[in-house]
Amino acid sequence: MRVLLTGSSGWLGRFLAPMLRQAGHAVIGLDMAPGTDTQVLGSVADRALVERVFAEHGIEAVIHAGGLHKPDIVRYPAQNFLDVNVAGTLNLLECAKAAGHDRFVFTSTTSLMISQAIRDEGGDAAVWLDEAGGSLAPRNIYGVTKLAAEGLCRIAWAEHGLATIVLRTSRFFPEDDDTHAVPSGENLKANELLHRRLTVEDAARAHLVALEQAPAVGHGVFVISAPTPFARADCAELKREAAAVIARTFPDAAALYAARGWTLPASIGRVYDAGLAERVLGFRCETDFAAVLAALRDGAPLPFAHDPAYVSPKERGGGQGIGR
Repeated sequence: MRVLLTGSSGWLGRFLAPMLRQAGHAVIGLDMAPGTDTQVLGSVADRALVERVFAEHGIEAVIHAGGLHKPDIVRYPAQNFLDVNVAGTLNLLECAKAAGHDRFVFTSTTSLMISQAIRDEGGDAAVWLDEAGGSLAPRNIYGVTKLAAEGLCRIAWAEHGLATIVLRTSRFFPEDDDTHAVPSGENLKANELLHRRLTVEDAARAHLVALEQAPAVGHGVFVISAPTPFARADCAELKREAAAVIARTFPDAAALYAARGWTLPASIGRVYDAGLAERVLGFRCETDFAAVLAALRDGAPLPFAHDPAYVSPKERGGGQGIGR
């Protein structure tokens, strides 16, 4: 298929575009920032540009991986989030419907599932987060606009039969966390693979699977995260004494961490459950916390990317982009 990939110059796009080509698809990349896999420079908020791309490139399917993200809140006004994340998604969906497409994949975020109360982690137990959670109350303009875009995808399926798969990806950015300083860097990323992270390679693979499975599924919203070793029954103990829970499954984790000067989490306040994606899409992340420990045992490279100096292409270019 001829696949339009938005955000093609971003962190996810640079991994996803080659995977799509390897699977036999032709990739037409759209981003505000130039990149190896970007053929069209521009914004999804530009309806005329989107229509021209569909017409000139014979687009047959869309993976909408571009958008403004949480770190962009300090860089751009709220209107930009509405223009790119909401109106831009609508532009793509309407062009896909007009072209008679049978599949559309949208990159969403687990961030929209995190209310201020969940973020504050004030309860006595970790919060178990899956697609069947209660009412959503995103805490910032990023989450609000991503949730609105998810609604547009649902309506496109309900009203027009356009198969839409929404992937709520957990963290896979390479740079340091902008809110958590301790532990930092690789230690934090390793810890998060227990409950709220995946690798960028797994994020890319999830999109490829979603593209293949979309017509059979119709519409679905899926949490995409590394498989957690925890169960719902662990939630109270995870909040109180996470290291003890970790030790039951990974007895040598503490020693391996100590040898590297790392610390295990003392408390875990939320856990993402990606089981639905495995049951419905047949997708399971390849890299998990066990892979981190295997690398530590063998003295091998860590199985995830960490780049404190990473800067989004749109920021390097100094303009409003759509890739991360």
